[in-house]
Amino acid sequence: MTMITKVPGGVVLEVRVIPRAGRSGLDGTRDGALLVRLHAPPVDGAANAELIEVLSRALGVPKRGVTIVAGDRGRLKRVRIDGVTTATLKVISER
Repeated sequence: MTMITKVPGGVVLEVRVIPRAGRSGLDGTRDGALLVRLHAPPVDGAANAELIEVLSRALGVPKRGVTIVAGDRGRLKRVRIDGVTTATLKVISER
């Protein structure tokens, strides 16, 4: 499994989320996925909304350019991000 897949207009990123964390933010990689800690609980889509906001802010893209394409009810998700390249994401994931 590769963490970043190039698609027309952007990329699809494998993301592992940890809801109910002390604070939100990117936290390296784990098991071939970008690790994102989210303060929000996984209730009524709150964690998914916060994931979109965290990725949008970290990558400098509008929220409408970040879409959860798979795993919206689990910890492991596939997220499409429009307007970025695989090189940009590699730099972000290595932080």
